[in-house]
Amino acid sequence: MKLVVGTVLFFLGFAQVSWGQTNGSAKLVSSDSSAPTPSPNSYVVFGASPQQEAHVRAQIQIIHPAVLPLRVFFVPHWKYVDNTRIFHLHVPTGYTSAMFTHLPSRTVFIDSDRYIDESLGYWLAHELGHLVTNSAKEQDAEKAAHEFRKRLKQAHIETR
Repeated sequence: MKLVVGTVLFFLGFAQVSWGQTNGSAKLVSSDSSAPTPSPNSYVVFGASPQQEAHVRAQIQIIHPAVLPLRVFFVPHWKYVDNTRIFHLHVPTGYTSAMFTHLPSRTVFIDSDRYIDESLGYWLAHELGHLVTNSAKEQDAEKAAHEFRKRLKQAHIETR
């Protein structure tokens, strides 16, 4: 008896969901549509103060990388260390940027306990270099970061 009642209720619930109305057009993409162009701020910054977020966004806009991160996380030191463990990343000796990039998710993590305004652009350029080159190799990231740092330096000179 319970099986019959359960079966009836299931089918009645299923039928109710499938009674939705449509306008007759079930096309998900129209023939004249194209992918929207990403805006320069099409990434999200989590855990930052408004000032930190503005600083990160300004520097990324100056750097203007071909590949933007999808997410930038400001996390406390303990969470930063935990994330490096979770993502099985080895932060090389002498790597004092207090940032790392998780390439598959295009996520940049910033250790907010060691965040220093003056060094953020330098290391942000490095992390964006990882994204642009799609490489975990430090040499590849540094090669791309060199150009990004020149852009930051030029913008700094122009604002003086």
